[in-house]
Amino acid sequence: MVVLYREKSEHRQAVAEYAREFERRTSRKLELLDIDSKKGWDLAELYDVTQYPAIMATSDDGKLQNMWQGEPLPLINEVIGYTIEQ
Repeated sequence: MVVLYREKSEHRQAVAEYAREFERRTSRKLELLDIDSKKGWDLAELYDVTQYPAIMATSDDGKLQNMWQGEPLPLINEVIGYTIEQ
């Protein structure tokens, strides 16, 4: 599970709080990637991300299972189901 966001943006704090709460509730960490990094930019292009922050649930082979873009961030309960078999 990856979250693309901009480190230098107004949604930085909301993403950090979401990641902490997600880890507290699931014992799993979200991978936070700055869109301005090489890996972040490549993922945004690969999955056609147009709004930030974006949470991407992918299968082990890289296939996109679901994506939530922009704010407000999805409820953690909406995202948890995608972490069960990862």
